[in-house]
Amino acid sequence: MSKVFTITEGLQNLGALKTGGQGSVYKGMRMGPIYSAIKLIPTPIYLEDESDKNYRNFLNEVTKLQKVNENPSPNVVKILSSGITESGSFPYIEMEYIDGPELNELLQPPHQKVFTIKELLKVTEQLAAALAHCHQVGVKHGDIKSNNVKYDVKTANYVLLDFGLAIMSEEQRRTSIRHAGAIEFMAPEQHEGTMLFQTDIYSYGIILYELLAGQVPFPLEGNGDTNRNSVMIGHLEKEVPDAMKLRRNNLADTLPNDVLNSEMQVPQWLLQFIGRCIQKKPQDRFADGMELYKALTNGLLLDSPSDFGNQQNASPGIELKYAATTKKTQDKNEALEKELALLRPLALKAGIKYNEESGTYHQGDYISAPRKAFVGLACGCILLIAFLGFSLTINSEVFVPVTVGHYEPPFVTLGKQYHQQLLDAQEERLVQERIRAENFRAEVQKQSGKKKKRKKFLGIF
Repeated sequence: MSKVFTITEGLQNLGALKTGGQGSVYKGMRMGPIYSAIKLIPTPIYLEDESDKNYRNFLNEVTKLQKVNENPSPNVVKILSSGITESGSFPYIEMEYIDGPELNELLQPPHQKVFTIKELLKVTEQLAAALAHCHQVGVKHGDIKSNNVKYDVKTANYVLLDFGLAIMSEEQRRTSIRHAGAIEFMAPEQHEGTMLFQTDIYSYGIILYELLAGQVPFPLEGNGDTNRNSVMIGHLEKEVPDAMKLRRNNLADTLPNDVLNSEMQVPQWLLQFIGRCIQKKPQDRFADGMELYKALTNGLLLDSPSDFGNQQNASPGIELKYAATTKKTQDKNEALEKELALLRPLALKAGIKYNEESGTYHQGDYISAPRKAFVGLACGCILLIAFLGFSLTINSEVFVPVTVGHYEPPFVTLGKQYHQQLLDAQEERLVQERIRAENFRAEVQKQSGKKKKRKKFLGIF
């Protein structure tokens, strides 16, 4: 196949981007200029008539593919046009050109061998959304692998590419997979030429495994038939290696211990989620992209693997995480109330009253307080103001560290922050009440002893 030839009128061929058994991808340009990517299918169609089986299959699959773009997804490449090339009579589909690296390139130096947990969860969510979008309109991709996913530098989204296998006939798919398919990502049933919704789920799971562990479970060591058969047998029969052990080995020499420990805190539900995706039997996986995305959403929102099977090792729900802290605060409140209940009668006898609005104890028109208590309270206020100023400075930072131990959706994180603010406010109130109680006790003792002359507040200094 020539590298430079006419695609169709108004669509300029700028040369090959990559080639493979399932066809070649060329960079194209329309008037504007508008760049695009053109996928060529290697089997030519000489008769553009529905009586031709290949042409009929091509039209049927392109019709399905057009449904993907009826409601565009930010995580699925847009299909711009399709047809037969003017020279060579090859079927083609023209797709949006995504500017950015492929997913497998992001695992190569100078990048880390594995993804951070935060970025892994971003890929997990966005590719699940892409599969749900395609499966909802009946389109099976059939060739999901890490170099068919790109990071769009303009939108910061991960985008699923290359629907070339989707527009092939069953016979063309079998031939393509047998000779040039990305065997490391293929589901067991795909080696027999079968393509199901669950086939896409399996390949998706292998991508997540690769990003988590730093390698696919059954790597291809060479391009020979023996090596390919070894990988195929691995998918069909062998147990999947421990991804967490591989992750630790690939991170151990590159990160400080504290960051390494943080990056090893992979949510249990996510491990179970990936494990279900790469089950060898299609019926043991998620049925389609819609079920996959629903299960993932449950995991992200609830941090609970209710849809993933085994729940014995499940992480507790968010609603349980702060139960111990809340109970501790309640106990402190109860103890303080008991202490104040004992002191109030003594205060009444001494003629000391408590002002609810100002939170102070006083007798007559002047507020009474020992010199040491006042100095201590003033110092406490200065320290509190300094602490608040420091906190505001820290919170104003925009930078978010890449190595985050556990990812949560923004609205969940904001809910936690609000809850923590309530706890902080309760703790602060306890501190203030403790100071008031100490002042209260000191004043009661002072009034009971009647050894010292009471000073007016303004006359302390």
